[in-house]
Amino acid sequence: MARRRPATTHGTVIVDKPPGPTSHDVVAMLRRRFGERRIGHAGTLDPSATGVLVVGIGNATRLLRFATAGRKSYECEIVFGVATSTLDAAGETIETWNMDLDPSEVARVAKGFVGTISQLPPMVSAVRVGGRRLHEIARSGQTAEREPRVVEVYGFEVAATQDPRVYRASVDCSAGTYVRTLGADVGSALGGGAHIRALRRTRSGTFSLPEAESPADAVLRPPGELVRDLSQLHLSDDETAQARQGAHLAARRYEGHGPWALFDAAGGLVAVHERTDGRLRATVLPSSDSSQ
Repeated sequence: MARRRPATTHGTVIVDKPPGPTSHDVVAMLRRRFGERRIGHAGTLDPSATGVLVVGIGNATRLLRFATAGRKSYECEIVFGVATSTLDAAGETIETWNMDLDPSEVARVAKGFVGTISQLPPMVSAVRVGGRRLHEIARSGQTAEREPRVVEVYGFEVAATQDPRVYRASVDCSAGTYVRTLGADVGSALGGGAHIRALRRTRSGTFSLPEAESPADAVLRPPGELVRDLSQLHLSDDETAQARQGAHLAARRYEGHGPWALFDAAGGLVAVHERTDGRLRATVLPSSDSSQ
């Protein structure tokens, strides 16, 4: 008698990542919990960082790229006068300064980083150079040539604390922005150096902390949650059957620039259609994916 294949789990969970485990560790926790190996996340958080981690499970991993591109929001503390090897509190101190800070000047300098800026990925980041991640290269005691990245900072607010060296900061930015680099750059612009600590992601796309739960308690949501920010098209039964075969809808159904999330009459996600190089491209989810 053939062995019965275990049930497959599809969906998404919104995790409030605790300090300590890596994002990969969180994925491993969820693999054990849901019994599903196909799990991925949208946007890595450092081990010491906490907050919103969007996770796709099963065939919902096909949709993670739509969630990864969303803007992010963070809170942290900037510690002025101390530069570290990792640009955060986890690294070793490499240089110190005696910085006499004026809160209005700190706020003015921070505002100067709002807009389109260029950042050099830190050596402790997950960016790949020559097939290896920068943090792997750094652990081996080496450095690598890095290409600057253009990112967008939509908001950067700082506020003084009782400790004159420490400022609370909130950052609203595009995907791919390095908050630790922002902190270090503000320190440099003020004539010294700085590092960040207590980094917490408060928002990823439209997913926010009130929705996030611990890895042990996070509720399984439908796959369609990962594309809830996209334009939505609700299909007839005939359109649903065609879309499940990879067919496109009538041209008049596609308003705007897309991508478009296609839902059946029961509210299950059928496919995502997007326009690439002038052509429609379909990412289809089998009907079993939409039932979760």
